Amino acid sequence: MVDQALSQQTHADSYKHRGRNWWNKLTALIAWANILLALFNLSYIPLRDVYVREFPKIATFYDPVKSIEPHPDTQRYLQTVDALTVQLSQQGLQAPPTEQVLQELRQQSNDLIEENPFLAANKFGTFAKLKRRMRDHLNTESAKQAFARFWRQEYLVQVGWENALSFFNSDIRPLLNSNYFRPTDENGQLVDNFWRIDLYFIAFFGIELLFRTFFMSRRQEKLTWGDTLWRRWYDMLLLLPTWRWLRIIPASVRSHQSGLFNMERILAQVTHEPAAYLADRVSMFLMVRLINQTKESVDKGDMARAILQPEAYVQVSDINKVDAITDRLLELSIYKVLPQVQPDLQALLHHSLKGALQQSDFYTGLRQVPGMKGLPKEVMENLANYLAQATYEVIATSYSDLQGRQLFDQLSHNFKYALREELQDEATQLELQSLLSDLLEEFKINYVQRSTDEDPEATLEEADQLRQEMENPKIQ
Repeated sequence: MVDQALSQQTHADSYKHRGRNWWNKLTALIAWANILLALFNLSYIPLRDVYVREFPKIATFYDPVKSIEPHPDTQRYLQTVDALTVQLSQQGLQAPPTEQVLQELRQQSNDLIEENPFLAANKFGTFAKLKRRMRDHLNTESAKQAFARFWRQEYLVQVGWENALSFFNSDIRPLLNSNYFRPTDENGQLVDNFWRIDLYFIAFFGIELLFRTFFMSRRQEKLTWGDTLWRRWYDMLLLLPTWRWLRIIPASVRSHQSGLFNMERILAQVTHEPAAYLADRVSMFLMVRLINQTKESVDKGDMARAILQPEAYVQVSDINKVDAITDRLLELSIYKVLPQVQPDLQALLHHSLKGALQQSDFYTGLRQVPGMKGLPKEVMENLANYLAQATYEVIATSYSDLQGRQLFDQLSHNFKYALREELQDEATQLELQSLLSDLLEEFKINYVQRSTDEDPEATLEEADQLRQEMENPKIQ
């Protein structure tokens, strides 16, 4: 029954995870769709000529979004040309009404050159191209003269009005037709209705963010709703009505978290150099700050007071850390270290005791006794061996013995008390503080100087290599 309950719970958790992951992928796709639409809106005006020429249906649909209207001057000019085409087809080139239309076109051409209706749309290049094409076609240096000659009966008879209108419709009409007019609001800004489309995305992501952070705060009792909102600060970029390109950040995060796209390698390459140099500067800053604070503590005597006056030192528990560390080191030394160095310790004690016995008056006097000249040497060797072995056994066994432990504790207490009393001497404190301060300064200088010789990118590459080895261990 327990296994069945656990299996059902695991299945339920897996189902919830798949549900959340499916939703995360969907919102990531919607975010990217919003970004692509925003980029299209941003590039529409510079590329509108391409849309008008190659994809007229897109231009017809999207022009109202950008509040683009046909420019009245260029449209009136094209309507006049259309009227001339009808007039020529019905009444011919020599009819009086045809001459009136040609005269009107010459006047509109003159106004076109002087007033430049392309100025409002910032289409200076289009206007320059229009004048250059007309000058080249009429082989003249003046655009006004070129238009004036083009719309005369003599020129139309010379080249044929069908050929003249064919050139106009193929080379001049598209330029005039690409011109447009955009109204401005009360603040002098061009009217752009893209916000009406973008508002649906902002509302969607705003509601989604509120629900997401609400459920996050419910799952984690220590977090408030406001805390979860701050944790998802990057999602708020989806709500900005301006700087829409910043939405790439939350879209990338959502794509990576949901597994829609694996952007680990891209993020690693994009942040490689900044991360390397930032980590180098941060590590240097932390090291220098730590050393400076330690130096300041030494110079002010805070470290000495912490050792000599532990009652004023803030502790995180009732355990005396110095005593605990000392006991642990003694225990390791006696039970772990001494057995490994027993031969060396006995040799040292044997040598020391032998030298002490040889220099004693008892040994010198014993050698003067008749028949005892060679005996002291043998006795001395045996005695030295015995004393060395006994000394080791005393050290090894006394710490585990109750009375021996009390004697060790008494020795340790008296030693620390005597050392503390000696360290309270003002001259000793000043000397030690000066030495420690100089040592820290030397360490800081040498470390900083050495760290500047190392390449932070090489260090970061080594760290990345270690991380990859940990994530993909070799199968042996």
